[in-house]
Amino acid sequence: MTGTTLDDYTDRYARRVRGMTASEIRALFAVASRPEVVSLAGGAPYIAALPLDAVGEMLGRLGAEHGTTTLQYGIGQGLPELRERICEVMALSGIDASCGASPEDVVVTVGGQQALDLVARLFLDPGDVVLAEGPTYVGALGVFQSAQAQVVHVPMDDDGLIPEALEAAVADCARAGRRVKFLYTIPTYQNPAGVTLSEERRERVLDICERAGLLVVEDDPYGQLGFESEAPRPLRARRRDGVFYLSTFSKTFAPGLRVGWILAPHAVRDKLVIASEAQILCPSGYAQAAVSAYLGTMPWREQLKVYREVYRERRDAMLTALADLMPAGTTWTRPAGGLFVWATLPEGLDSKAMMPRAIAARVAYVPGTGFYADGSGSGHMRLNFSFPAPERIREGVRRLAGVMEQDIAMRRVFGQVSQQGRRGQAGADAPGPDLA
Repeated sequence: MTGTTLDDYTDRYARRVRGMTASEIRALFAVASRPEVVSLAGGAPYIAALPLDAVGEMLGRLGAEHGTTTLQYGIGQGLPELRERICEVMALSGIDASCGASPEDVVVTVGGQQALDLVARLFLDPGDVVLAEGPTYVGALGVFQSAQAQVVHVPMDDDGLIPEALEAAVADCARAGRRVKFLYTIPTYQNPAGVTLSEERRERVLDICERAGLLVVEDDPYGQLGFESEAPRPLRARRRDGVFYLSTFSKTFAPGLRVGWILAPHAVRDKLVIASEAQILCPSGYAQAAVSAYLGTMPWREQLKVYREVYRERRDAMLTALADLMPAGTTWTRPAGGLFVWATLPEGLDSKAMMPRAIAARVAYVPGTGFYADGSGSGHMRLNFSFPAPERIREGVRRLAGVMEQDIAMRRVFGQVSQQGRRGQAGADAPGPDLA
């Protein structure tokens, strides 16, 4: 028999399914979760830092005392009380009533991922272009791929997205007759690079997008997890028109509850609600009530300080281990917040090809290829420091450095290999980290 396939439904799928590929990160979870493996791969918050006894009691009361409402259907936009609490959270970053933030314009979502998907559903037609930092969040790439959009990466350096490169990308797309719908950006403690868009560049990026008629989708999961100083004000705190602000409680409270939100321009809110209702009918009432109760009854601002201190210690442990143990020619970013370090390998090493040897050495990371739409970035890797304890971080870096040293030694013996794929789509290694 000829022409057979492992999937009997291949000829029946919609066209949008043809380009779907598995996430580089999800594919690692089964291996990285083994206890003998030091995982520097995921992006999980350190939930054990929460007062779990108190949280458990709160969750129990929500079911026992308020189950008739928390376990019932809700409204598509999300609980009014939670939307008010979300506005209190955003106000800490400078997004408040003075810049048009209102509970009426907040739409509660199933994590930040659904927020991204809703924006894509509303604005992206097949063939449209999304501009995004190179590298960018792997989950966003999956959303844009499902929408049959094309991602054009804009390079970064240690100060975040490069405005001149953004202008060039806009101009190149215009000359080619390609329709750019929006800029997708994680300006603060970026995933995966860990860099932060500088104060001066924030205004320039907004000006460029305004002149070009581009929407801005600002993804801000990490903005309240700064270690050294206050983060720059979000883009949405500077401009209200044309800026969609997305965030989540997954990094600051509990990812298992899957509660995020969009602050949208008023005219778009109803369409977001309609699209969300078509997907999920309504977000979980219990999960929303849990987040609302947490924000209303527990010292969540103090908990943010706990997370910052935990992650600062672990960030420092990783930076110290990298400086002590990494082979010559390795460089990395120095994040002022968030959960990730972005490492650039010595010339000739390939993070994706090296992964099986790393797993055999019982250490996991995410190859840089997962963060580029075209699969480039093999000369980079993302390292997570939020979940492992400091001593495990150092052990993981030690194991990883050993694998890299072995690959370097093999190259000396067997010669050079092709360097194709080490550069990002925009034509430059991104971002440009300080030397370690």
